[in-house]
Amino acid sequence: MNSSRHRHRIVLGPPALALLVAVAGCSSTDGSASAAVPSADAKTVALCRKLDAVLPSKVDGLGRRDPEPASALTAGWGNPAIILRCGVGRPAKMADPEADGVEVNGVGWLLEKQDGGAFRFTTTLRKAYVEVEIPEAHTGDGLAPLVDLAPAVKKAIPEGIAD
Repeated sequence: MNSSRHRHRIVLGPPALALLVAVAGCSSTDGSASAAVPSADAKTVALCRKLDAVLPSKVDGLGRRDPEPASALTAGWGNPAIILRCGVGRPAKMADPEADGVEVNGVGWLLEKQDGGAFRFTTTLRKAYVEVEIPEAHTGDGLAPLVDLAPAVKKAIPEGIAD
């Protein structure tokens, strides 16, 4: 995806991130999170395994608590959980020149508002798509979770266009 296709590109540094209240998600009623494991090709799975190995133990001050079923392609933090899925398919919204995006510490993200007010972020211009959903309970710190995840994404998922 060419970043010039995004009409509404927002570039935020860490101080401004705390001011942005953005996203919502959900968790199961018993408190344990679940996430669908993406189906990805071997090359993408290898990149996602590298990402899993360098993910932080805490995101937005929340300890790692991976969703079920266990997989190197999914990770979670807190309860309700911030959920990361690596190796997801290219979101259709990336073809929309009107799509909103943000750049956080050198990592571009597509921003999608979900039904019920939730938001989803998916990396752009990386060799694998990484999706992050942040539940409403954790929106008070704005994009802080993406600030915490950006170094790992930059280290494990090279810049480029995912196949």
